[in-house]
Amino acid sequence: MSDPQHVLAARVQAALGAAFGEPDADPVIRPSQFADFQANVALPLAKRLGRKPRDIAAELVAHLDVSDVCSKVEISGPGFVNLTLSPEWIAGQAQEMHGDERLSVERTEAPQTTVVEYSSPNIAKEMHVGHLRTTIVGDALARVLEFLGHNVIRDNHIGDWGTPYGMLIELLLDVGEGSAEARLLETDPNAFYQMARQRFDSEPEFAQRSRERVVTLQAHDPDTIRHWERLVELSKIYLHKVYGRLGVTLTDEDIRGESFYDDMLGLTADELRDKGIAEISEGALCVFPPGFTGREGDPLPVIIRKSDGGYNYSTSDLATIRYRVDKLDVDRMIYVVGSQQALHFQMVFAVARMAGWLPESVSAEHAQIGNVLGPDGKIFRTRSGKSVKLTELLDEAVERAGAAFDEVPHEGEFDDETRRRIVEAVGIGAVKYADLSVARGSEYIFDFDRMISFRGNTGPYLQYATARIRSIFRKGGLSPEEAAGPIALDHEAERALALHLLGFGTALRQTGEATEPHRLCAYLFDLASAYTTFYENCHVLRAPDEATKASRLALCALTLRTLTKGLELLGVATPERM
Repeated sequence: MSDPQHVLAARVQAALGAAFGEPDADPVIRPSQFADFQANVALPLAKRLGRKPRDIAAELVAHLDVSDVCSKVEISGPGFVNLTLSPEWIAGQAQEMHGDERLSVERTEAPQTTVVEYSSPNIAKEMHVGHLRTTIVGDALARVLEFLGHNVIRDNHIGDWGTPYGMLIELLLDVGEGSAEARLLETDPNAFYQMARQRFDSEPEFAQRSRERVVTLQAHDPDTIRHWERLVELSKIYLHKVYGRLGVTLTDEDIRGESFYDDMLGLTADELRDKGIAEISEGALCVFPPGFTGREGDPLPVIIRKSDGGYNYSTSDLATIRYRVDKLDVDRMIYVVGSQQALHFQMVFAVARMAGWLPESVSAEHAQIGNVLGPDGKIFRTRSGKSVKLTELLDEAVERAGAAFDEVPHEGEFDDETRRRIVEAVGIGAVKYADLSVARGSEYIFDFDRMISFRGNTGPYLQYATARIRSIFRKGGLSPEEAAGPIALDHEAERALALHLLGFGTALRQTGEATEPHRLCAYLFDLASAYTTFYENCHVLRAPDEATKASRLALCALTLRTLTKGLELLGVATPERM
C-alpha cells in the first residue's frame, strides 16, 4: 500500500486501540503545512473522554509505531500530531508504485454494481453544448469507478418515445427513407426535426396524421414500430460520430431509452394506486411525497398519469428505478443530469422509497451538472439565440488549437497527418478538461482562449507535460519502461514529486466517492506543477552520477505513467509528441 494517508490512518488507529480502546475512531489524517500530514483525532476524542487534547495526543504518540514510516512526529497547538514521512519510506513506496501495473491503486474490497446514467440526448435532435457536460462527466465517472474495481453499467437514457416521434415518422415516410432529407438524421438531425416541426405547425393534415401516428406507436403497431426503429438507427449513426470524436465509451449496448420502459408504466401507476400511495387530483393520478411544498405551502405532486391517460418523465423514471433494483440488482445509481432537474429527482426518489422500490441499501444520487455560460454570463448560445451545436463547437476548438499549437515550440517537424492528429487531440482534450476541471455543479463561462492555453490548469498544459517527459527519454535513447531506478530522494523537489505521486489512489477514490472529476483534475495539475519544479531543479540526463540519473529517470517514468493514466480516466488523449 503506497498511499501515505491510508498507511498513517491504519497506524494511528492501531495506537488509538492500544491507548484508549478506540480502534474504530476516525484518526482524522489531513495534509498539513507544518508537516506532511497531521492527525487531528485528539480534539474530538478528548471531548468524548473528558480529558485535555494535548494529554490525549501525548498518549497517542507514546503508543504510535511509525518508526519505519516517519522521520519526525511532533505534537503542536492544542493537540495536533504532526507526521513527517522519511525520504527512504517515500522512495520505497514510489519504487513499489513504479513496478506495479496499476500504480499501486488497489481495487476496492467492496465492489458495487453501479449504474451511471449520462449523456441521454433525444433522438432526431442534434446534441448541443448542454449535452457536453453530462456526457464527459458521466464518462469520466464510469471510467474511474471501473478502474477502482466496481461493476459499472453505463446507461444512455435517450429520449426516444412520445409525441414528437409521430411527426418525425410521418416526415420520414413522406420524404422516403433513402432520401437526402432522411440522411439529415445522420448529419444534421436538427434540420430534420425543424422540418417536421414546421410542417406540424403549418399543415393541419400533417399534424393530424402525426397525432394518429403517436397512437399507433404507443399501441406498438408493427409497421409504425419498424419506421420508428429506422429513425432510431439513423440517429445512432450521428451519435457514433459525436461519441467517437469525444472519445466517449458509450456504445449501442448502453442505450436504454424511454421506450425500453414503456410496458412497465401502467404497472407502475397501478401499483402506486393499489398501495394507496397515489391518488386522483384534478383528474390526474398523483403522489404527494411528504416535505415537498410550493410557494404557498401547498403540497407538490408527482404526476404519475396525466388526466388524458398519458405518462410522463416521472413515471418513466420510477419504472427505471424498479428495473435497475429488481433486474440489475444495483447498489448505486448515479444520475449525471442538469441541476435544473434537482427537485424532480428528489421527489422521484422519495416516491420510490415510499413504494419500497428503492431500499435504503441502494444509493440514488443526482450528480448535478451546472450550466455552460457565454461571456455575457447567460446560457451559452449563438448570436441568434439558438443552442450551440456540439459538432460546431468541437470544430472551432480544433481550429483554435491548431493556431495555438503553431505558436509554441515543437520537438522537430510534423507532417500534415501527424499535426492533424495532435491538433485534434489537443482541441478535444482542451474542451473536455476545461469542463471536467470545474466542480460539476458549478456554472462556468465557456472561454476558448483560456481552455486552449498551454499555461495554467488546462488540458493542453497537461498533455504538453506528458510529451515533454517522453522527449527526455527520446533524447536519452531509452524508453520509459526501461527506467527501473532504484529511486532515491536527495533533493527536496524529488521528495515533493514522489510524495505527490503517492496520492494518486486517494485522488481516484475521492473522485469516485464524491462523483467529482474536478478532484482528479486538481491532483493531476498539482502533479504536473511538482514535476515542473523537479525538472527545473534536478538535472535528469545531465545528473551528477549514474545512480542519480537512474533514480530521476524512474521518477520521470512514474510521473508520465500517472499523468497518462489519470488523463485516460478523464477521457483525455495524450499525444506522443507535441
